[in-house]
Amino acid sequence: MVRVALLSNPKSTGNRQTLPRVRSFCANNPDIFHYEVEHVDQIGRALQTIARVDPAVIVINGGDGTVQAALTELYQGEHFCGRVPPIAVLPNGKTNLIALDLGIHGDPIKALERIVEIAKSGLGDHVVQRELIALTDGQTTRPVLGMFLGGAGLADYILYCRDKIYPLGLSNGFSHFLTALAVLASLVFGIRARFLPQSSHPVSISLMREGQLAGRFSVLIVTTLERLLLGVDPGDSRRGNMKLMAVDQSVSALLRLVWASVFRRMGKQQMQGIHLEQGDTIRIEGAQSSVILDGEIFRASEGKPILLRSTEPVLFLRLAA
Repeated sequence: MVRVALLSNPKSTGNRQTLPRVRSFCANNPDIFHYEVEHVDQIGRALQTIARVDPAVIVINGGDGTVQAALTELYQGEHFCGRVPPIAVLPNGKTNLIALDLGIHGDPIKALERIVEIAKSGLGDHVVQRELIALTDGQTTRPVLGMFLGGAGLADYILYCRDKIYPLGLSNGFSHFLTALAVLASLVFGIRARFLPQSSHPVSISLMREGQLAGRFSVLIVTTLERLLLGVDPGDSRRGNMKLMAVDQSVSALLRLVWASVFRRMGKQQMQGIHLEQGDTIRIEGAQSSVILDGEIFRASEGKPILLRSTEPVLFLRLAA
């Protein structure tokens, strides 16, 4: 009996080293059905096949972009006739935000072993509910689903790291450190150079029933994850399931962000330049506004804003009950 279906992307960062171990582990474990895809357009066929083996848990083995594509197909493709099993995520990408939120970190093989044990003994208290972010931009034929969106300056920094730093072949941690130094040089010290990140563009953010924010922001985050917003107290969930944080593009606002994060004061009181909101519908507009939803880039255009809506809760597998 297949208890765990594993969907792997061999091209994700971690899989370049760990996939041979994953293949060996799966070959010796009859409880696992392993399916590999080379491109995201193969995920639909993969999930169609996985649905036939009726697993108790689906495990996605790839980066956040792979997870985003799989989530979109799982809940838009109707392969499971509305009964999608709980989903687990192995930490094999560059950031692994979703895996970390679900308490899955460290060696992917050990995490997979633990997932198989849970699937065999009973999912029980390990199943948790999370909403997803459904994104439309006036160009996508169907909503794209994910759990973490970065916009404004943050999107620019992510793209800078992807285009300028990652090609250097450095470790993920050191690449992120160099990106942080470049951001500090550009934003805090005002240094302008072609090899440094540029200033963010103006953006307008509308929260239905909660008003509007407009300006230049060094950080814009929208997420349904729980372990990400720097210790933020999410507040009253009745205001909406998507959590938003926007930080003005100013040195003082960034210093307040750092101070509040270090001392776990985020969300405890209002701070000038730091905006914390929640909502079920968020609209992002701007002539040159880019956002990144779990690794995929989307751009707002004239008359075609980016619209975010929270979905109904879906099931995930969390290792720490």
